Amino acid sequence: MLFVCYPRCSTCAKARTWLNDHKLAFTERDIKLDNPTEQELRTWHEASGFELKKFFNTSGIPYRELGLAKKLPAMSTDEQYALLATNGMLVKRPLVVTDEGKILTGFKEAEWAEVLL
Repeated sequence: MLFVCYPRCSTCAKARTWLNDHKLAFTERDIKLDNPTEQELRTWHEASGFELKKFFNTSGIPYRELGLAKKLPAMSTDEQYALLATNGMLVKRPLVVTDEGKILTGFKEAEWAEVLL
């Protein structure tokens, strides 16, 4: 399983602890140092069944600074993927990609337990 996170994020730390507590093996990837590519984002989004907006870190500083709450509705899907691929801090985290291709964004313990246990 791939665990995409920002090491200094407290929610990511809670998620990492949860994964370790449940003895779930994962490969950790720092989203700031190794941002998901546009193709990865496309693949994960398509596999997730989520709205693309769920992949945006709507509480992050870059999201607010870019005024994306107002801009996203007018942007094409291709433009949104390209934008997400420019800055890992725009991507909702933590993000988990299971070996079976299931996707989780953000950390909600009940949802993670349902999917991962």
